[in-house]
Formats: sequence, C-alpha cells, structure tokens
Amino acid sequence: MSSSQSLFKPFSAGSLSLPNRIVMAPMTRGFSPNGVPGEDVVAYYRRRAENGVGLIVTEGTLINHPAATDNPNIPNFHGEAALNGWAKVVEAVHAAGGKIVPQIWHVGTTRKVGSHPNPEALPIGPSGVTAEGEVVNEPLTEAEIKDLVAAYAQAAADAKRIGFDGIELHGAHGYLIDQFFWEKTNKRTDRYGGDMLSRTRFAVEIIEACRQAVGPDFPIIIRLSQWKSSEYTAKLASTPEELGQFLAPLVEAGVDIFHCSTRRFWEPEFEGSELNFAGWTKKLTGKPTITVGSVGLDGDFMSLFTEGKGAENANVDDLASRLDAGEFDLVAVGRALLVDPAWADKVRNGRQDELIPFTPAALQSLH
Repeated sequence: MSSSQSLFKPFSAGSLSLPNRIVMAPMTRGFSPNGVPGEDVVAYYRRRAENGVGLIVTEGTLINHPAATDNPNIPNFHGEAALNGWAKVVEAVHAAGGKIVPQIWHVGTTRKVGSHPNPEALPIGPSGVTAEGEVVNEPLTEAEIKDLVAAYAQAAADAKRIGFDGIELHGAHGYLIDQFFWEKTNKRTDRYGGDMLSRTRFAVEIIEACRQAVGPDFPIIIRLSQWKSSEYTAKLASTPEELGQFLAPLVEAGVDIFHCSTRRFWEPEFEGSELNFAGWTKKLTGKPTITVGSVGLDGDFMSLFTEGKGAENANVDDLASRLDAGEFDLVAVGRALLVDPAWADKVRNGRQDELIPFTPAALQSLH
C-alpha cells in the first residue's frame, strides 16, 4: 500500500464517524452577498464531498453581532435567509456522502472602524485594543460578554437544528476568542483576564454554553493557534507545561477535537521534541487533533501571498508516516483543496501528477 493510504483509514470520535482522515480546512471565501450563501456556495462544498473529503469545515461564519465582520460578503450564521442557505449546503454534502461542520466566528478588534456591513458598529475585544495597541473601543462589559456567549450558543443550536455534523469554534489567528487568550490584547484584571487560566474563561463559557445548547453527543471542535495574523511569532504557551495548563480548562468545558493551526505542519512546536502543535495537544489532552499548515504544498502558504507566487504540490509521505505514528488524527488541507476539489480522490488513486497547482488567482472564484 502506498504511504498516502493512511490518510484514507476511517476515523471516529464520539458520534462523528468519518470515512478518512482528510479535512477541508476553513478558508474565507467571501462569495455570500449580504451574508447569504447561494447555489454557487452549495456546489463548491458539494464538489469536495463528491471527491472524498472526509470532513468539511466551512469558511468562517458569523455569529449574530453587528461587529462580527468587516465584509458584507462573509456568510452569516443567523437569520432565516442565511440559515436556509446553509441547510441547502448540508443537504448537498450529505447527499454526496460527506460530513460538514460550520466554523463559528467573530473577528473582534481586527475589524476596521467604519467597516461594512454595519459601519456604525465599533470593533469589540476584551480590552478594546488591537494587536498593534490601538484603542478602538471600551473594554467589553460582563453583560456584553454574556450576550456574545449566548450568540455563539445560538449558532451551535442552529447548526444542530439544520443538520450539521458538529461545530467548530474559531479560537485562532488573533480573532475574538483568541484576543481573550492573548495577553497582548487581553489587559483585563477581572475574571476574564490577568493570568493564562483567566484568559481562557471566555472560551470556556462559550464551549459550556454550546455544549448545553447541543447536548452531550454533538461534536465541538475548537481551532487554536499560537501565531496571529498580525504576529507570526506569537506564543500563547512557551513550553509544553504551559500548553497543558492552557488546554486543560478547554477539555473540561467540553471540547471533543482540537484543530491546531500552524503555518507549516512539519515544524516542531517546542525545542527538544519533533512533535508539532497538534502532536503536543494530543499528547497533553488525550483528545483527537487535526493538524494543518501548508499541507500538500511545497512551501509555506503565507509566502504565496507575500511573494505573489504559486506553489507546486508536495507529496504527503512525511505527513502520512506521522499520522500512522499517531502524532495526530486528522489532516486539514487548505489551499491545495481550494484550487482542486478532486485533491483527495487524486491522492487516493495515485493521480498526483494530475493535481492542480495553487496560485493566488485561485482565490478569485469558487472552483
């Protein structure tokens, strides 16, 4: 059997059973005018399911809050029109034999003041400051935090109601949940800040509220990252011990799977061990993990944009051997799958020479 075949072994965790280990990574597309996904979005996700992706994580979808995004073409996860659109996506993916979860999102203080669709809504964050230290609003009040937690829980309840197979909370890359995690954006001295444990409280309350909304058997995934979109070298935890302390409250709150975002999956997370971020997270929590970061590409995905070049397709031997060794459980594929909906099928059947290389131009349409 070829080394890539370990990517195609079945996987199950709780009520989630997948035919293989390939996950479509969440990727912002912005093809949902007025926040409503249409037939082109339905077809976009259906094509990945038809071509054997085990689990689709949708692009980030917005909780019901006026400052959740800075782009009116990002899909909502609230309101009748948007939820009806997502119900059609779910139906199409399931008809093609796939599984799908929505990524639930709020951008926090990365939103620019005056952005649409709600230019009057100021950006929000734990301390009202951006990663660059700019003050854009007052710190969130406890009442506002309570409302945000309720909005995440409502999205979770709606996801279950319209037939999704779980949810993913976006707690990575310097967006709202991550702004609470990160000491640079969380300067609070109340119970939502002050030390690493207190900085997890917002996420813990969201996870607990989502769990209450969906019951014990509905999978909750959380996406985490050390790096931020504004600072690639940022670290929430500098040692395995710190990472263990950070993850423990999230496990206790009810996370089923950790989606561990790195820019390059092959890089060790800490000195003295070859384990990557997903590997350490699995070791420390005992929970299944998803690895991600330039999978299937021959270079770091960020350089594709800074240098304006494309990427050739890379073989998956190293990835597959680490999967076989149990370092992580699932593998999220982003850009390689964005440009080529048949990526999983081609890899499975030894048709790597037919893979379509990624270029930034691929972002301009829904392939």
